[in-house]
Amino acid sequence: MSIISNFFNYCFYQPLFNFLILIYKLIPGGDFGISIIILTILIKLLMLPFNNKAIKSQKIIADLQPKIKEIQEKYKNDKEKQAKEMMEIYKKEKISPFAGIIPALIQLPILIALYQLFLRGFNTEQMSLLYSFNHFSGEINPYFLGIINLSKPNYILAIIVGVLQFFQLKTSTPKKSKNNKPLKKSDRPDISYIIQKETLFIVPLFTAFILLTIPSAVGIYLLTTTLFTIIQQYSILKNRKNIN
Repeated sequence: MSIISNFFNYCFYQPLFNFLILIYKLIPGGDFGISIIILTILIKLLMLPFNNKAIKSQKIIADLQPKIKEIQEKYKNDKEKQAKEMMEIYKKEKISPFAGIIPALIQLPILIALYQLFLRGFNTEQMSLLYSFNHFSGEINPYFLGIINLSKPNYILAIIVGVLQFFQLKTSTPKKSKNNKPLKKSDRPDISYIIQKETLFIVPLFTAFILLTIPSAVGIYLLTTTLFTIIQQYSILKNRKNIN
């Protein structure tokens, strides 16, 4: 376990910690909240190709839902044939059903490192992790724009992040087709659609609740990430509509 922990610290935690302190030293005014925003944007830009591909794939899969449901119904008693037909559709459209998982797996260790970074704080022990060329002997100003104390929870920030996450999820969730026939008593409900609708409310509420208990530095990170994702989704989906 110590090997994994050391690997994580050396490859993710320590580099991100040093990069964040370096940004903090370079920006005028020494605003730690601005430093977090800059670091988050740089990470999102680094992940841009993966996230763009994931958003495009998710949109195509959403558009293919009528075909997918048709195949599921047609071959409901033949799972092997059903899987084969589904893979043929994905192959034809040149997409992967797992496209959204890859960016999440890549970003997960970064998110964990940032989360630990904000929770551990910036005491003497943490400052010993700075590289020799990145010496910093001053004190970290914990306030963002002189208003939000990043070392403590902030309920206004938590609510804003929750609302933005709801909007982001709503814009990325495919709408149910208006052409769907009314359900018969024998028909099974659309489980995937029900899960999507529940996720639309559960995820933002859960995020807001968690942010009420942890340093608002994490909230600044999630706020920046959510806004960046909303803009990214809008740009990709708008360009896709223009092409179509």
